[in-house]
Order: sequence, then C-alpha cells, then structure tokens
Amino acid sequence: MTSALSPTALSYKDAGVDIDAGDALVERIKPLAKRTMREGVLAGIGGFGALFEVPKRYREPVLVSGTDGVGTKLKLAFEWQMHDTVGIDLVAMSVNDVLVQGAEPLFFLDYFACGKLDVDTAAAVVGGIARGCELSGCALIGGETAEMPGMYPAGEYDLAGFCVGAVEKSKILSGADVKPGDLVLGLASSGVHSNGFSLVRKCLERAAGKLPATLDGKPFRQAIMEPTRLYVKNVLAALALHPIKALAHITGGGLLENIPRVLPEGTAAHLAKGSWPQTELFAWLQATAGIDDFEMNRTFNNGIGMVVVIDAAQGAACSATLRAAGEQVYQIGVIAERDNDAAVVVS
Repeated sequence: MTSALSPTALSYKDAGVDIDAGDALVERIKPLAKRTMREGVLAGIGGFGALFEVPKRYREPVLVSGTDGVGTKLKLAFEWQMHDTVGIDLVAMSVNDVLVQGAEPLFFLDYFACGKLDVDTAAAVVGGIARGCELSGCALIGGETAEMPGMYPAGEYDLAGFCVGAVEKSKILSGADVKPGDLVLGLASSGVHSNGFSLVRKCLERAAGKLPATLDGKPFRQAIMEPTRLYVKNVLAALALHPIKALAHITGGGLLENIPRVLPEGTAAHLAKGSWPQTELFAWLQATAGIDDFEMNRTFNNGIGMVVVIDAAQGAACSATLRAAGEQVYQIGVIAERDNDAAVVVS
C-alpha cells in the first residue's frame, strides 16, 4: 500500500526516456562505425570522449573544423519516411566545407535529438552517417543521441554534425593567389543537396496533385531527396596532382554568394550562362517557383556543387583528372578584375 509520503515510484522510462532503447541503438551503431575506422583513431565509440592522433605523415598539420545540419530537408524525410540518406547529407555538408581549405577530413561526430527514440529510424539515419564517412575517408568516432520528451513532435528529430580535418600549413587554400585569367571549373551537384528546402517545400505545396512521376530518370521523391554529393576523395586526388588555387562549396546562397568567399579583393568571377546544363529537377523548381535566373543562382546550387579555381594552363589537365575520377566537370567561367559591385557576374 502506497502512502502520501511514499508515492508510486517513477522510472526514467515513465518520464519518456528509454535507456534500453538507447543501449540497443548503440549496439546497432557499433558495427556501422567500425567500418569507418582509419589511421589515427585511438578509441572507438563508447567512451566519454573520442581520441584521435593526427597521422605522422603531416609535418606541420593545421586542424580545420566544420559543423552543419540538414535543415528543413528533414521535414520531407519525416513526411516521406526516407531516413536512410539524410545522414549522408549531414556528413557531406561538413566534410565538403573542410575540403575547401585543402584539408583531408579525419573524423566526424554526430548529434541526433528526438522526443521519443525509435531505434529503427535512428539506426537508418546513423547508417547514412556511417556511409557518408566511409565515402569521405573519415572516421565516425563519436556522437550523442538525445531523447528529450516534449521537445520534438512525434516522429521528428534533429541532426547536427561536426568534422575535423587536417592540412599541411604550406598547402592551405586561401584563394590569395587567384588572379584575372584563372579558370572557374564547376563540378556537377547530385541535386538540390541540403539547401533551399524551404522553397522546395513551397514548390511541392504549389504543385500538389500535379507532381511529375520522374525527374532526370529518377522517381520524383528520390530526385528531390538525392543526398549531397561527397567531393572529398576526388578533389583531394586532384589537389595532389594540380595547383588548384581555390575551392568553393556551393551551399546556402548559391553560386552568387559562395564563390566570392574565396576570391581576393578586386577580383570577380564571370560565369557563362548555359556553360553547364540545367537538369530537369532545377528546371521544374524554377518553373514551379516562378523565379528568374538570378534567384535560382542565389537560392540553389543550380547544378554546380563545388567550384574549382585554377590557372588557365592547368585547367584541362585538372578537368581530365576529375572526370577520370567520376566527376562531371564544366568550364563555367573565368576570373576577371572587379569593375563593379558584383563579385559574380552571370552573362
């Protein structure tokens, strides 16, 4: 019999946090993380902190860090029950940013937060994270799963990712050597990647009931949710062979706002309209949203996910290396002296 002074006991599970489910998820994650192990990892998942030793082949290593999320693309993952690729997006958004400094991604940590933990959903998400790490050559060495009742609607979660890479101090890409006459190469994106999804979702609302069955040869939903392309291995291979001067990861702000971030003062990128193809996906988004080319290039990657700036004499050889590795490469413009307020001119 329970008295007023000794009420019925409450467990953490009664409060909405299932420790057993969390333990089950960790066991599901361990073999996924194990596949991402690489030189430098000193301890696996399970400790209070992850240990990593910078590989001894670096003489003057500079650490480069990056963090990002997946944004409102997650809303479609919830609605369409497509959880297996958003983890790749999470990794790509950070490792591609680290790559822009010329750095090799070394290790990655993730943060998964939800109101009530669904082990199958979380395992699918983390499986994507592990796959992204494998494809990038970086180790998934830790993370956090937070079950917080009342913080998130049922069936929803949030993601954040954190990457650390390394680059030789003498090989940091700053863009300082970029000069007029250099070529601007564009590497094709795999789709929308993980930016602009607030507008994508508005397009879906506007076109409700009139959605195309396919785009670019893929089922419509797959085309929309195609994960962000991981450029790491192919671009690192090109960096080892060619004197690339600057890289720009085309994320939020599109071509118009990301390319200027790697240009020296007094220079501008002149891009040739039509020098790369517009895919069915981006044509559909533009037509559905009813926006002009300027807004397309400022909101989306519009078909170019990574930009490479290189001396004109090296452009053909660098392009050949990247194509041989599997990239679609387009010469999309040149660097010129900046003579107006626009750091990127598309004409």
